[in-house]
Amino acid sequence: MRTVTLVGSVAALFAACTIIPTAPADAEGASANAYSRTRLASAPTHADTAALRHVLDSLADAHHGTVGYSVLDLDDGDHISRRGDETFPTASLIKVGILVTLYDQVAKGNISLDDPVTVLKIDQVPGSGIVQFLHNGTTLSIHDAAWLMITLSDNTATNLILSHVAIRLMWDKMESLGLHHTKVHAEVFKRNTSVAMDSSVKYGLGVTTPNEMTRLFELLAEGKAVNPQADSAMLDILEHNEDQTLLQRYLDGVRAAHKTGADDAIRTECSLFYLRHRVVACVLTKDNKDQRWVLDSEPQITMARMGYAIFQAWGPAPAPPAASK
Repeated sequence: MRTVTLVGSVAALFAACTIIPTAPADAEGASANAYSRTRLASAPTHADTAALRHVLDSLADAHHGTVGYSVLDLDDGDHISRRGDETFPTASLIKVGILVTLYDQVAKGNISLDDPVTVLKIDQVPGSGIVQFLHNGTTLSIHDAAWLMITLSDNTATNLILSHVAIRLMWDKMESLGLHHTKVHAEVFKRNTSVAMDSSVKYGLGVTTPNEMTRLFELLAEGKAVNPQADSAMLDILEHNEDQTLLQRYLDGVRAAHKTGADDAIRTECSLFYLRHRVVACVLTKDNKDQRWVLDSEPQITMARMGYAIFQAWGPAPAPPAASK
């Protein structure tokens, strides 16, 4: 729900392991993606998920906190996980569930994306986003608020959505998709709006499991979360997410529809990567000992390394064929 302050060195060394070579440091101007393309140009389509599991587990074991992950190859069906069915706080990652519920209500004709919402001072909350700074009485569309909720993780925009899409509607929608542990508890920074106070105190804004959030992204990729048109529109919004500090950090230029979340002891992200296969990867962390809001905190680095390992396993998407003359 907060924004990481980009201070300190952005250079970070990768763990020495079989599928994660030491990549050039960010400060030298070479991205991990560019570094890998020549090495993986002929990489096999089928990933070595056993090797990937070893790398991800090694990174999780070394981390000072609790790490769960779920990685699913949508094209082959290969799936690996760690603590896949364990509940984790989501922080702002739960906003994906809110987005799906919104588009479900739009599909049912209960809400229009063109409906206006007025920003009042009482609505404005701190943390991520820009709506908190807008003039009292500013009018946005529901679509505008949804876009800001995902791309900037805007907390005030999220609350504007929740004022039109009841929290319990989100619960019902997730239940209908078989996601029984995926819930939002209250409006952002407004615990007095909680519909489940005990869970709100325990988990914060929302709760999910690595496998359930992976399943939600799988449904989006398959056009089954709401319908193909709505799901395509939501994935487009998710592709414009501007937070590249976690799984995406070393993957400059890699196409991904993704959403992050962060709180003092929490870092989370779920991503649909368009690699040689479509791969959904969700990494959730909690109880992180390093709670600094800096780019090179341990949770940030752990997740960046995990994102790079996943990229290495499947390799970059093949280049489109050259146009015939």
